[in-house]
This record gives sequence, C-alpha cells and structure tokens, in this order.
Amino acid sequence: MGKLLPIILIVLGVAGGGGAGFFLRPVPEPVADADHGEKENAKADHKTAPPDEEENPPAFVKLNNQFVVPVVSSENVSALVVLSLTLETYEAATEQLYSLEPKIRDTSLRVLFDHAFSGGFDGQFTVPTKLDTLRKALLDAINLIAKDAVTDVLITDIIRQDT
Repeated sequence: MGKLLPIILIVLGVAGGGGAGFFLRPVPEPVADADHGEKENAKADHKTAPPDEEENPPAFVKLNNQFVVPVVSSENVSALVVLSLTLETYEAATEQLYSLEPKIRDTSLRVLFDHAFSGGFDGQFTVPTKLDTLRKALLDAINLIAKDAVTDVLITDIIRQDT
C-alpha cells in the first residue's frame, strides 16, 4: 500500500491537471465564411503599422511610499488622507521615472496639499469629478518633470482618517 499511494497521487495529479487544462483552455474564435475572411485579410494587408499599444505596451511605476496629506480646517488638522500612487508609462521610461522619484514625490505632495487646501478632501472626496481633477493636476505636474513620459496617474489606495 505504501508504494501504491505515490503512484495513485501522480495519476490523480496528471488527470486533474489535464482536466483543468481542458476546461480552462481559451475559447476558439468562430470560423468565418470565406468572403468575410478574405475581406478581413484585405483590411489587414492595408495596415501599415500596428497600434501604439502593441509597439509600446504600458508599464507601471509604483511610487514606493504612501503620501500623507493633512486636511486643515479652522487652523487645526481635522483629518489625514493617506494615498498611494502608481504612474502609467512605457517600458522605456521606467528607469527615468525611478531616477526622478524624489522630484516626482515633492511635486505630487505640492499638488496634494493644494488639493487639500482647496477643499478637495472635504465631504465626499471620492466623487469621480474630484478624483479626476486631482489625477489631471498630478499628471500635468509630474509630466513637467518627466517630460511627458507619464500617460496616466492611478490612485491605487486612498483613505481618510478623521481626528
């Protein structure tokens, strides 16, 4: 029985892996009729360059530390906002962004402090219009430093702690 158990486990593992591969395989594309396939091939021949995303797939640069922004009301700190940022860029620009991280953090903090001062983190601060305004301001400020290497700013975590 001791020698039979490993063989049974191997057979079950292979069968389970084969079954998982069978059920999780990609769905085949439907076969088109001959006329439709020829039209698609003719369209594909006329393309001169692949789309930009295929040439330069996006890369992401996560800024190492979280940002802590005080929310001041009537000269007292009423809340702290903690958030994490990730920058969307292209593979060729990731090293440049990592080398500029101290300047990017400084500029981002300035934008975040301005946003807090203007009431951006008051009330319902996760309303899409407020977050879109913040993302746009961050993108513009960071691209001044990074020479338009950043295509988007992603707010990956955000929390507000009232005091």
